Amino acid sequence: MKLENLIATGTNKEVYKSGDTAIKVFGDNYPKADVLNEALIASRVEETGINMPKIKEVSVIDGKWAISMDYIEGKTLADYMKEDPGNIDKYVEQMVDIQLDMHSKKCPMLGKLKDKLYGRIDSLDIEATKKYELLTRLDSAPKHKKLCHGDFNPNNIIISGDKPYIIDWNHATRGNASADVARSYLWLCLYMPEIADKYMDKFCEKSGTDKKYVQRWLPVVAAARLSKNIPEEKELIEKWIDVVEYE
Repeated sequence: MKLENLIATGTNKEVYKSGDTAIKVFGDNYPKADVLNEALIASRVEETGINMPKIKEVSVIDGKWAISMDYIEGKTLADYMKEDPGNIDKYVEQMVDIQLDMHSKKCPMLGKLKDKLYGRIDSLDIEATKKYELLTRLDSAPKHKKLCHGDFNPNNIIISGDKPYIIDWNHATRGNASADVARSYLWLCLYMPEIADKYMDKFCEKSGTDKKYVQRWLPVVAAARLSKNIPEEKELIEKWIDVVEYE
């Protein structure tokens, strides 16, 4: 297959468009197990009936692993927010509504969010006492089984016609919705700080969730994010990893 229409790039991956298909091509030496796991996670989430690109095929193209899926025509919610700032409150509420609908779904075959967070925090090279406090907080959190995206932000929501589609499900798990919200809030603080607090307030209002309950997850999800070793994020994220701040 000849790939010509490059539409997106990321770390160790490129996305091409071919007709009604989007083809995510992974870099050289990208682990086969990770590619197959990503396709499996997305396929399991498909079963919930949520709007998302459906997986078509896993293949090897020019020696590189690739996942083919539906191409979703449209613009991201982030695009709308940037192009139409006068309606930012409407778009923030739309983001919250989409996330609440997602959290209403159950996907019992997905891995546990707690297990994923534990593994990432345990891998960190940080003070032993701080790591213990973070893992203790994680262990004591209520065990829920809601569908969590793991990277839910306006860039991963495509509006096609009047329907929202959620993309990039490779971090999806089942677990506590407030942890998923804390992760979204952290991303917004890093990349769209002007709407971060609007988002948190709107989610808590519409879900009936106490803001302190979401805030208790912030040090935990920040520590897990730190394991990704993104230099430009490090300074801000390290400030969040203070388990005393949100007591």
